[in-house]
Amino acid sequence: MSAATVALPPPGAASAVRGIAMEGAPGLQLPGEHFAAALIFLAAGAAGLVWIAPELAAGLYLSPHVAGVTHFFTLGFLTMTIFGAIYQLLPVALGVPIRSELWGHLSFWAFAPGVAIFAVGVAASTPAMRNFGVALVATGIVCIVTNVSLALHRARERDVIWAAIAIALAFLASTLVLGLVLVDSLQTGFLAVTRVRVLTVHLHVALIGWVLMMIVGISHRLLPMFLLSHGADTRWTGRALTLLAVGVVTLAAGVLCGFVETHRDGQRALMWAGVVLIDGGVICFLVQARLLFVARIRPRLDAGLRHVVLALVCIAGAAALAPVVLLRGAGNPRLDVAYVMLALFGLVLYATGQFYKIVPFLVWIARFRHDMGRRKVPTVAELYSARAAHAGLVSFALAMIVLLAGIALGEVMVVRVGALLFAGGVAMLVSQMTRVALTRRVAEAQS
Repeated sequence: MSAATVALPPPGAASAVRGIAMEGAPGLQLPGEHFAAALIFLAAGAAGLVWIAPELAAGLYLSPHVAGVTHFFTLGFLTMTIFGAIYQLLPVALGVPIRSELWGHLSFWAFAPGVAIFAVGVAASTPAMRNFGVALVATGIVCIVTNVSLALHRARERDVIWAAIAIALAFLASTLVLGLVLVDSLQTGFLAVTRVRVLTVHLHVALIGWVLMMIVGISHRLLPMFLLSHGADTRWTGRALTLLAVGVVTLAAGVLCGFVETHRDGQRALMWAGVVLIDGGVICFLVQARLLFVARIRPRLDAGLRHVVLALVCIAGAAALAPVVLLRGAGNPRLDVAYVMLALFGLVLYATGQFYKIVPFLVWIARFRHDMGRRKVPTVAELYSARAAHAGLVSFALAMIVLLAGIALGEVMVVRVGALLFAGGVAMLVSQMTRVALTRRVAEAQS
């Protein structure tokens, strides 16, 4: 077989392959099962978004239906995706393998069904399902936090990626504790009217302290690798992590100060300080991303990186909206829903972009690396359709615009159209990842 008949990875792919799959990384099964479950939860969340359109249009963010669907995105898609990425990237980024692959599988089989049972139980207001589901979720989180923490303890190099993972895990544990308090309050009612305050803290600790913190840390490794921009200034990552961590804690302190009447005077000051710090962290992250994009060697952005760009726009929009939400205070539920929707949309899109980058590489490495030079193999880029991926991106962009417009206007039909557009983008992603997963079977059937 001549060299001309052998398809090689595209320029820069060799660097990416070394960057996400090296000795010490687990096989495809452990991250693969997490990524597959994440896509199932994303599809469930997209369907649920269409279902809760009337409540979103009315600003009913305390609705059990809204809470249940939200957990499909936060626990199901985002957290499951991060878990899968941690298992694959931890040995590469920090030079230490995960403490136990068996624990990884055990945590998955507790966490995945737990999320499904919990989210459905919350949406249906069924205490038995809700309690059983949250018990499984807690078991899965304790297992993975322990598993990853033991690996972090053995790491010799403790850089910003190490710090990001360690801090994010602490916020994940805090998210779990706050969630357990909220679940208990649903049965006992002990939080009463202060439940909204705890819910606010729970939401920001989850989305910013856990998810965004992890995204900032993982991006420190992935963006330079996929953009081929290794010479860029990367000091802004550490600044972003510091400001985000301090900002979340400060904001939480400000919100919770409202429990004590004598502390009301300092509450607003702490909340404003928290918002300013968090926005400063987001700005540092955006500056870091811009420096990496500007320094890239490859001028043309693929579908995955364009999803990342749209995600950064949404994250910037949510950061800009945060002071407005705080300034307007209570009594603007649709504004609150738009703020959370924009932030959640940005985080989901960022994870979607990484799916298009990481999953094809992992599948190519697992299934075609040893065939190089012996038979013709597809390139990484050929494992999915760039046209379909870009169509999904357009659907996501339109969904964001229509959803926000529908929420602002309070129009159910407009929100529902936006939700359907979002579901279309999700369908594109799921179909393309399914195509990637079945590539070898198709190739063998055609040979």
